[in-house]
Amino acid sequence: MSSSAGNNIRGERARNLNQSQDDNYSCPLGCDKRLWGMWKAADVNCLDFAETVISSSDDDSIVLYDCQEGKPKRTLYSKKYGVDLIRYTHAANTVVYSSNKIDDTIRYLSLHDNKYIRYFPGHTKRVVALSMSPVDDTFISGSLDKTIRLWDLRSPNCQGLMHLQGKPVCSFDPEGLIFAAGVNSEMVKLYDLRSFDKGPFATFKMQYDRTCEWTGLKFSNDGKLILISTNGGFIRLIDAFKGAVLHTFGGYNNSKAVTLEASFTPDSQFIMIGSEDGKIHVWNGESGMKVAVLDGKHTGPITCLQPSGYQLSMTNSCAAAAVDWLPYC
Repeated sequence: MSSSAGNNIRGERARNLNQSQDDNYSCPLGCDKRLWGMWKAADVNCLDFAETVISSSDDDSIVLYDCQEGKPKRTLYSKKYGVDLIRYTHAANTVVYSSNKIDDTIRYLSLHDNKYIRYFPGHTKRVVALSMSPVDDTFISGSLDKTIRLWDLRSPNCQGLMHLQGKPVCSFDPEGLIFAAGVNSEMVKLYDLRSFDKGPFATFKMQYDRTCEWTGLKFSNDGKLILISTNGGFIRLIDAFKGAVLHTFGGYNNSKAVTLEASFTPDSQFIMIGSEDGKIHVWNGESGMKVAVLDGKHTGPITCLQPSGYQLSMTNSCAAAAVDWLPYC
């Protein structure tokens, strides 16, 4: 793709994102905490938010929680296929999730009657990235088979296939115009969803670090930043338009190379990640300064961390406790 076309895409994103920014969000850092409780004795693999919180765990369970009460509402099981990454779709009471038993097929599940709507076969190794489009029924998946696949919930057939040089991580931008692919823990490539088969319109090369690998990639809600998670002792924040590394955040415990999920706060101002000692570290995205260390009294590493609106949910890989952090302001 030509540089002028890439600039047009970035310009379109910038205009849309500037129109959609929320200036009324209050900082969640001065906050009270409410312990949701120790509800499971299995490692939690993934969390996602809609009107309820949903989790997937190593005991093959899918648990829905009441966001206000912080209590489980319903538990489903995927004993035959297992359940790893899980994402809400735009349809009511439906999710897609990757399997960790039998095969690596992605499954589309109705939570209402606990029945499968559709299967998405194709990956031949574990799915390590799963991202739902914020605007339609498209989703993308990345696998250890070194491919990224583009899907539509309405069809079991893969809508697009990309062969890569290494393990991918991937995510949609908040406007659903582009998606980013992190490749081989050293490169971020941006693709226009409408013409991804023509190749990336931008490629950002990062300094390769042999001590760890990339485990996640997220856009900020304002679309201006990309957060790269690793299984090492640092995460990186880069400019989503230019690819420049803005900050590298460290100073948290992860000596065992655990996959720790990093996230933005909804206002895109702060970055946070759990640690193997059960604490959450928070940085200001603009200054790069650490502004808080939150202690939810977890007994093991915080592997999943997802802010939603004014609430922050996190899970402990040892016992899946969660703390609901509510702002004073």
